Formats: sequence, structure tokens, C-alpha cells
Amino acid sequence: MRFDTELLENAKNFLIPVLHFYEWESPSATYGYFTDPASLLFLDQIGPLDLAKRPTGGGVIFHIWDFAFSILVPASSALYSVNTLNNYALINAIVLSSIESFLGNSTSFYLTPQDGASLVKDCKHFCMAKPTQYDVMLKNKKVAGAAQRKTKKGFLHQGSICLQLPDRKYLNQIIRSKEVIDAMYAHTFPLLGDQAVSKAQIESAKVDLQTLLTCDLNRICLKYSQANC
Repeated sequence: MRFDTELLENAKNFLIPVLHFYEWESPSATYGYFTDPASLLFLDQIGPLDLAKRPTGGGVIFHIWDFAFSILVPASSALYSVNTLNNYALINAIVLSSIESFLGNSTSFYLTPQDGASLVKDCKHFCMAKPTQYDVMLKNKKVAGAAQRKTKKGFLHQGSICLQLPDRKYLNQIIRSKEVIDAMYAHTFPLLGDQAVSKAQIESAKVDLQTLLTCDLNRICLKYSQANC
């Protein structure tokens, strides 16, 4: 998270977008800049879970069952917009394209046009418990979400693609609201299906998604640069 913060602070020094992939040394979760994890989680029950504050907004996201990345877009880039929602739509359209290529399906995914309804108030504090505008969706369920922070230097997009459904037993131990857990299961679509998958399958999926996101971001950068020549 500190690395991403430094990327945004130094955005004016970059000529093109920067795509950053995460790896986790242990089970991890991040939470938005204005979120208080103590009000949402039983911190004395999280065990080896590492917690970190993001430089972006949004709620808690568990990096145990996801593929996470960030994209820094400097203000000098043709991809940068002063309209935050335009930035969400642009980057998540890239993510959608990569997901379609990953599954070989080009018709079913869409960006949700508006925020979804919350089952309970605390749903808004958990990324996968409530769809928000321009999240990547399939069958009314959330496949990928994100949080952003925009400055005059550029914007930082921190994204998460769900690979597996979370472990409900584990969530019951650490999340204060049981309704939030129900909402996470109701609104989450795991890219690798709802059956158990091996560690090798997960790592293979991450490699494929890295390649696809890199190619799709490069394609959009080229398209925008040609359009603005």
C-alpha cells in the first residue's frame, strides 16, 4: 500500500500508466482510507491476517480469495479524466475485457450502471457485499470491484477480481455482522466457480490474468494515444 501511495504522489514523473500486481506473504486484507476496521472486524480473532490501510477509499477486501492489482494513470495520459466515474468506467471496461478473454465469453459480463442496494448498513464497508457503479458483473453478481483516488497529478485505481468464494466459517469468526457475510455470498461471483480449486489452478489463473490485463491496458493506451495525435 505504501508503494501505491508513492506511485500516486509521484504520478507527474510518469509518461504512461503503471500496472502493479500484488503478491501476499500471508493472508491479508486491506481497508479504505476512511474505514475503521475495528468497528467491522473482531480484531482479536483475525489471527495471522495482515491488515493494511489503502490510499484509496472503499471498504474491506480480503486478499485470500482474489487477484489484486493497481493501475496508476498520470494526469498527462490521454486516459486521465477529471470525472472520477469516467475513470472507473474506463479501467473496469479493461478489466471486463480481460475477464471475458479469460473465460472465453464475450456476451455475459457488464458494468453495473448504478449502485446496488445494501442488505444492511455495513455492507457498504465491504467491497464484495455490495455492487457499486461500474463494477464488473455477471448474472447480477459482482466479479470485480475497485477503489480510486484522484489528484491533480493522476489517479490510482486499486482493483480486485474474485477467484473463489470466501470461507464462510472463517468470515463468521472475524466479521461482526452476519448479514454482511450473507450479502457477500449473495453478491459475489467467483471467476473459478463455486467448487474447490487447487493452488496450482489459482496461480495459473493469476498468471493468465496478469498477461490479459497487461495486453488490454497496452491496447487501450495505444488506441487513446493514436486518437489524440
